[in-house]
Amino acid sequence: MRSPVFAALLTSVVAAGQCECSRNSNSSSSSFEQQCSKFAQKLDIDNATVWLAQPVAAGTNLTFPDADPSCGQTALAVGVDFCRITLYVATSGRSGISMEAWLPRNWTGRFLSTGNGGLNGCLSYDDMAYATELGFATVGANNGHNGTSGEPFLNNPDVVEDFAWRSVHTNVVVGKRISEAFYNRKHTKSYYLGCSTGGRQGFKSAQSFPEDFDGIVAGAPAVDFNNLNSWSGHFYLLTGPAGSPTYLTPEQWSAVHDDIMAQCDGLDGYVDGIIEEPRLCQYRPESLICPPGTPANSSSSTCITGAQAGTVRAVFSDLHGANGTLVYPRMQPGSEQLGTPYLYYGGRPFPYAADWFRYAVYNDPAWDPATLGPDDYARADALNPSDIRTWSGDLAAFRARGAKLLHYHGLQDQIISSANSPRYYDHVARTMAQAHLSGGGVAGLDDFYRFFQISGMGHCTGGSGATFIGQARGSTASLDPEQNVLMAVVRWVEQGTAPEGILGTAFINGTTEVAFRRRHCKYPLRNTYTGQGDPREPDSWKCVV
Repeated sequence: MRSPVFAALLTSVVAAGQCECSRNSNSSSSSFEQQCSKFAQKLDIDNATVWLAQPVAAGTNLTFPDADPSCGQTALAVGVDFCRITLYVATSGRSGISMEAWLPRNWTGRFLSTGNGGLNGCLSYDDMAYATELGFATVGANNGHNGTSGEPFLNNPDVVEDFAWRSVHTNVVVGKRISEAFYNRKHTKSYYLGCSTGGRQGFKSAQSFPEDFDGIVAGAPAVDFNNLNSWSGHFYLLTGPAGSPTYLTPEQWSAVHDDIMAQCDGLDGYVDGIIEEPRLCQYRPESLICPPGTPANSSSSTCITGAQAGTVRAVFSDLHGANGTLVYPRMQPGSEQLGTPYLYYGGRPFPYAADWFRYAVYNDPAWDPATLGPDDYARADALNPSDIRTWSGDLAAFRARGAKLLHYHGLQDQIISSANSPRYYDHVARTMAQAHLSGGGVAGLDDFYRFFQISGMGHCTGGSGATFIGQARGSTASLDPEQNVLMAVVRWVEQGTAPEGILGTAFINGTTEVAFRRRHCKYPLRNTYTGQGDPREPDSWKCVV
C-alpha cells in the first residue's frame, strides 16, 4: 500500500526528473509502449515460457486476477509507466517459478529483487511497485509455489529447494537477462529488498550467492528457519486450547502488556510506551496474580492465576531442546501489544509451523502439531532441507566483492523474536574472527554489515515507535538516505557512505502530521533519553553501550 507521504514524495521525484531516462533509441511514449508489447517475441530464455509483455501507464489500478486468493492482494495502484513481463521458469522436472519483471520507463540503471513472506508463494507486489516507482528494474517471484499453504512441499523436495533458495536466485539470474535485453545495456548496481522470509532470502543470497547483489536490505530475517518453526509451534503447547488453565484471554494479555510497560518502559530513561532495549526487560508476571477468592480464568478478569503466570514466564523464556541446547531465543516483552495473543497465544497451532512439519519435515498431512516436542525440534534441525536454516556465519565472499548488507529488526516484532537478529550478527562476528577471515569482530563487520534495532516496530512494519524508515512503500517518510534504509544502502554501495543510524518517523493516526522522530542505533548500541530536550526530537536521545 502506498502511503500519502510516499505519494507526495513520488510526485516530487517524478516532477523533478530525478530518474535517469532509459537510453533506448525508442524514447517517445508510443515507442516505449510498442517496445514493451513486442518484447516477448525477443526473449529467448532457457526453460522459460513468457506469458505477457504489457505496458502499464502511471495511475493504472493494476489487477491480479490469477493470484492465489490466499495471497490477499487483487489490485494495486501504480505511480509510474513501466513494462510488465510475466513468465514461468522451470527449475527442475517437477518444479518451477512464476516471476515478473517490472521495467520502468525512467530507469536509474539499478536492478532490484524482492522477496516473499511466511511459507508463501505470493509475489510482493507492493515492494515491486515501491522499487519500480523509484526507478529500479524490479523482479519478484512466487517462491516455487502459489498461495500461503505449505502443502505444495508434500513429497516434493524440489519445491522445498525453490522455497529455500532457488526461486530468488533464478529470479535474479533471469531478471538481469530480461533487464539487459530490454534496455540494451547491463544494470549498474544490483539490490535486494525483503523482510521476514524475505529477510532470510536476503541473507541466503549473501551466504550462498554473493555475486547476486551489491547491496541487500534484510528485515526481521527468518534465519535459523527450522528452529524458528519449532519455536513458533511451541506456543500452542504452552497455552493449550482456549479455556485451558494455562490459556490467557486477549484481555489478560492486554493487562500483561500494561504491566510490562510499568516494569520496563522507563529503563531507557523515558516513559513513552516504547521499550528501547527489550533484552534489559526481565519481566515478573507474578504481580498480576489474582487476589485470593477471585474466580479463576473468569471472562471478565484481567488478573491471572499462578498457572497463567507460568505460561507468561515460559513465553518470555528461551526455548531449549532435550539436551539443554538453545533451540531459539525468547519472545521479547512488548510484542504482545501487536496481535500476538491471536497469532501465537490464541489457543490453536500456528499454521506456518504446522505446515512446515506436516509437509516438509514429515511428509505427513496427518501429523498433529499438538504432539510437537524436543524430538521434533531435533529432527527438523538435522534434516535442514536444502540448507534452509540460513545460518552460515561466513560472509567473507560477500564482503570481498565490496557488497553491503543493511539488516534491521523491529523490537516489538510479534512473529519473529528480535533477540534472534543480534544472535545471528554475533555469530557472524565470531565465525569470521575464528576463521581469521577479513571482517571478523564488530569493527570488521562495520565495513560491510550493519544491523539496526528499530524500537517500537512490529513485524516488518507498524508498531508504536518511529517505524517509518523506508523499508516498504507504505512506511516511507523520506527518500533521504538518513531516513530510508533502501536509499541508505544505495548510498553506501555507490558513494561509500555507511549508515551510522536510521532516523525513523512516527505519524499521528495515519495522517501526514509527525508525532515524533527517533534515530535508531547501530547494534550493539542502544538508545537512551538524555533527560534534556524534547523527547520527540532525535537529538534528545543518544546511543550508548
